[in-house]
Amino acid sequence: MGILDDIMSATGIGGATQAVNPSGVTQQQQCSALSMILDYVNSPQVGGISGLQRMFQEKGLGGVVSSWIGTGQNLPISGDQLSSVLHSGALQQIAQKCGIDPGNLTSMMSTMLPQVVDKLTPNGQVPDNNSLQDLITSVRSMAAGAR
Repeated sequence: MGILDDIMSATGIGGATQAVNPSGVTQQQQCSALSMILDYVNSPQVGGISGLQRMFQEKGLGGVVSSWIGTGQNLPISGDQLSSVLHSGALQQIAQKCGIDPGNLTSMMSTMLPQVVDKLTPNGQVPDNNSLQDLITSVRSMAAGAR
C-alpha cells in the first residue's frame, strides 16, 4: 500500500468515486480540495511541510504539528485552529473552486492534514518538497479519475 492509499484510507476517501459523505461532499470534491490544499502547502507562500511547521509555531500550535511529524500519536486540530494558521482567504478560494462550503472544507482539512503530514513524515523527518509534489500529482490523478 502506497502513501496515497494510506492517506485515502485514513481520511475516508476511497471506494466508489461518487459516494457522498454525511456533509454532502463527494469524494471527487474531497480529492480536489486535498490536491489544492497540498498545492497551497507546497507553494512558495507556505514552503512545504517545513513552512507549515513554522506557520503553526507562529500561531502557538507548534506542538500540534510536531505531533503529526513525530512518530507518536497525532494531536487533533479544530477547523477554527486550522483557519487561524492557514490564510482564511486561501481556504475560501479553495472551497469556492471545489464547490464546498468553507466550514466543510476546514472540517475536512482538520481531519486530512494531520494524516497527510503524518504519512509524509513516517520517521519524524520532514521530506523535501519533491515528495509533496509527487503526492499532489497522485491526488490530482485520483480526482481526475473520479470525474
